[in-house]
Amino acid sequence: MRVLAGRGHTLVTRTHGQLELTDQAEVRHFFATEQIDQVYLAAARVGGIHANNSYPAEFIYDNLMVQANVVHEAWRNGVRKLLFLGSSCIYPRLARQPIREEYLMDGTLEPTNEPYAMAKIAGIKLCESYNRQYGTDYRSVMPTNLYGPGDNYDPENGHVIPSLLRRFHEARRDGLGEVRIWGSGTPRREFLYVDDMARASVHVMELAPETHAAHTGPMHSHLNVGTGSDITIAEVARLIGAIVGYQGRIVFDPSKPDGTPRKLLDVSRLAALGWRAQTPLEQGLAQAYRAYLATEA
Repeated sequence: MRVLAGRGHTLVTRTHGQLELTDQAEVRHFFATEQIDQVYLAAARVGGIHANNSYPAEFIYDNLMVQANVVHEAWRNGVRKLLFLGSSCIYPRLARQPIREEYLMDGTLEPTNEPYAMAKIAGIKLCESYNRQYGTDYRSVMPTNLYGPGDNYDPENGHVIPSLLRRFHEARRDGLGEVRIWGSGTPRREFLYVDDMARASVHVMELAPETHAAHTGPMHSHLNVGTGSDITIAEVARLIGAIVGYQGRIVFDPSKPDGTPRKLLDVSRLAALGWRAQTPLEQGLAQAYRAYLATEA
């Protein structure tokens, strides 16, 4: 929203409380009564490994319904351009690294987030199918792990960076001697600052159709969005601890699931289209921590 408003676009938005996207009648009414010419579909049920493990039915049902309702009603109301935001978890658990777009459905998914991944794969294919049948211009971007202002800082159900920011902050505040983290700390993850993701999304949406088509295909239409570099969970935990000022011990619990060992995205296609990430991880983490502190004020 910050990026689009800065470019002079008029934004039409709804909070979850104002519009239930899993309800087809509500979504149909929204599109029928608003003048929409482009859609950025970022709404989803999301969470970290604990949330994915605990609520698999909600993760697959809610995401399938949101995607189906928004894409279908956008088409019914003449919206020609739509950008669907997915996730790097769409790729096989043991995908070759770095992960290229064509590795989609080339192997078994990570069990802990398979329902969410299946829903996001369906979203890509939904967009492709409407493009093939109706000539729409519905594009898909698959971001790596995102973090930054506006995140969900729930220590159990949030993603790794916001959860760790909160836990380290509370550990420092309460004088705790250790912070215990799920897993071995060895999996590697790629992290992208949210404003970089926003700029990438607008960049992809504004590409001329022939330019976008030159780097995608009718059945391989999605583009990876990331930084092209990764870090272990242990390293990011220590980095967050230092930024927060926590001086206690960091303990890893290998009895808890690690998830996918590594998922580094190949971002060469997006680079060829003229976009690269701009925010270094340490700078982004410091900004994310300041944003978290503002929620505590």
